[in-house]
Amino acid sequence: MSPVIPLAALPPGADDLVQPFQIEASALRGRLVRLGSVVDTIVTRHAYPDAVAALLGEAIALAAILAGALKYEGIFTLQTKGDGPVRLLVADVTSAGAVRGYAQYDEARLATAMRHPHAAGSVPRLLGAGHIAFTVDQGEHADRYQGIVELQGATLAECAHHYFRQSEQIQAGIKVAVGRDPASQAWRAGGIMLQRLPADGFDEFAREAQEDGWRRAMVLMSSSTSAELLDPALAHHDLLFRLFHEDGVRVFDAHALAARCRCSRERIERILHQLPPADNAEIAQDEEVRVTCEFCNTTYSFARAEIAAPMASDAGGRG
Repeated sequence: MSPVIPLAALPPGADDLVQPFQIEASALRGRLVRLGSVVDTIVTRHAYPDAVAALLGEAIALAAILAGALKYEGIFTLQTKGDGPVRLLVADVTSAGAVRGYAQYDEARLATAMRHPHAAGSVPRLLGAGHIAFTVDQGEHADRYQGIVELQGATLAECAHHYFRQSEQIQAGIKVAVGRDPASQAWRAGGIMLQRLPADGFDEFAREAQEDGWRRAMVLMSSSTSAELLDPALAHHDLLFRLFHEDGVRVFDAHALAARCRCSRERIERILHQLPPADNAEIAQDEEVRVTCEFCNTTYSFARAEIAAPMASDAGGRG
């Protein structure tokens, strides 16, 4: 699959990308994500309350970071389900860099939850008890991978930490920030992830050196502020240099991201034709069928004849 945006179009100060890097002194791998128009486009399509928009922005940034660690051809999906006011979050990233997401929430319960002074961004208060799932779908000719763990942590990043500890036995550090640009009020998101490589085959001296490098890198990563991760005036290369220049940091080709839904009129019509006969009969009684995509909020309208004619043809073929 070809990239959504040519890599040559990504200057060092660009937004909407995943920047892989390596810390030379310790050979640790990492990824930096900077999101501007991608996250703003997705969350403003639905006019979410700020608390919901911030959670969805964090989910999108986290999905982009995690997807950037994988080699796959298909779709990486992050999904949460809980019994809190925000009952569902979905964010997915294709291997071509197309990003989308949406949230489902209970307005009345959310308003009640937000009366607590520390509710904003809180997984326990807004998502409640439930689980977070990470899925890689590479199509019908490849196995579908899914990892699921309970929602444990104050933030989605902490829930991802819990997943790595419980499911993958991989050490990783993740920091994510979401907020509005003070000047434009547009939503922005950023994140950084460090991943520790397996120490299999290392001698004792090498393992100690790796351990020291890991601890140092985590301290340096933790020193990054939310303002730095979100600052549109701070280029991603400059941020990485600011954090890790003493140990040397090497950047690799960045991966472009774009807000792009996969819905289409043709796809929706095909789904309508595949509904059970009882549902099709009920739909055929309406003068117009309107279907709204949960991701991009686009509404598709179909006249009764557009849906009924193919269904009648299918029924005749089966008879």
